[in-house]
Amino acid sequence: MFDEIFDEKYGKAIDNIGLEKNILTCDLLIIDDLGTEKVSDNKIEELFNIINTRLLNQNHKITKTIISTNLTAQEIVNLYTLRIGSRLAGSYRFLRFFGDDIRLKKGKKEI
Repeated sequence: MFDEIFDEKYGKAIDNIGLEKNILTCDLLIIDDLGTEKVSDNKIEELFNIINTRLLNQNHKITKTIISTNLTAQEIVNLYTLRIGSRLAGSYRFLRFFGDDIRLKKGKKEI
């Protein structure tokens, strides 16, 4: 997601015209596996922009966001800064899912 946004911002995108606007204004944004990407200052700033814009309704539209991650709240703060961690902690509901990894279970059956 971040790489495609940057490609659009810096004129490298071929077919992602309006991607950032769509991310900021779509009714439901799902960010899957946050924390698996290579983190950079630019990506941290872009994540902050996305979260903050959607939380503060700066797009003048009610939006919902779901974020999945294997990171703990403290790991989010350590990796993405306190600014992002506090917004997530203050405005999102943290749900923990427990159980065996279904991919590992499936893999064992095939062996």
